[in-house]
Amino acid sequence: MVELQNYLPDIVLVVILFMTLVFIIALTRKDNSIVDIFWGFGFIFIAFYTLVQSGEIDLRKTIVNILVLLWGLRLSIHIMIRNRGRGEDFRYKLWRNTWRFFYLRSYLQIFLLQGFLMLIISTPVWFINFSRGGALGVWDSLGLILFGVGFMIEALSDYQLSEFKRNPSNKGKIISTGLWSASRHPNYFGEALLWWGLSLYALSIPGGWFTLISPVVITLLLRFVSGIPLLEKKLNENPDWETYKKNTAPFVPFVKFL
Repeated sequence: MVELQNYLPDIVLVVILFMTLVFIIALTRKDNSIVDIFWGFGFIFIAFYTLVQSGEIDLRKTIVNILVLLWGLRLSIHIMIRNRGRGEDFRYKLWRNTWRFFYLRSYLQIFLLQGFLMLIISTPVWFINFSRGGALGVWDSLGLILFGVGFMIEALSDYQLSEFKRNPSNKGKIISTGLWSASRHPNYFGEALLWWGLSLYALSIPGGWFTLISPVVITLLLRFVSGIPLLEKKLNENPDWETYKKNTAPFVPFVKFL
């Protein structure tokens, strides 16, 4: 395995530079919510930067980097299309109107913080890229299955929500059909699941267990911090929310206590 301590400072630096560039773009557009569009692109950037820096390519690296590319492109393009013409997202607009020292706080608390989280969540990707793994095994197969299921759940639930919102008669309503009848946030569940899958690839490499920090962090973030709590706070204003909330699992499909 390549000595990670020799490369980690470089990874941190390029992530800071990447997020600083995104911050500058957001300043010119007066829209901090574009950071969401660059979330997927950021992981692609980290993946291919570390792959090139490693100087080696094997089958596991090839598969993992292609999976990150597929996921990152789909997510970023989806968010770009979804947000087109909508202006700044309500969460970022609220912070813009209430934060003191808005620009400094935005840079630190939105852009650099997301860069830090991106670095943590991408742990299995850069660990694999900087490692020499052996032949593919059971962990790799399980990882591909979990990633595939998570990717399909996230993509399908995003599509179902987009189609629901496209119908003018659904304005002001809460989607409760398709995957959204099994979970209030199937797209978040799918994203967490695919990162569990990517981390399983790292378990085939000695010392790869520490990369499980990636799916643990993204799961906790989506379930308890920046995902579900912020979105459901806004949904509390909808008269149909209590019924939907009572009858539908919050995160893991069909499991109402998760």
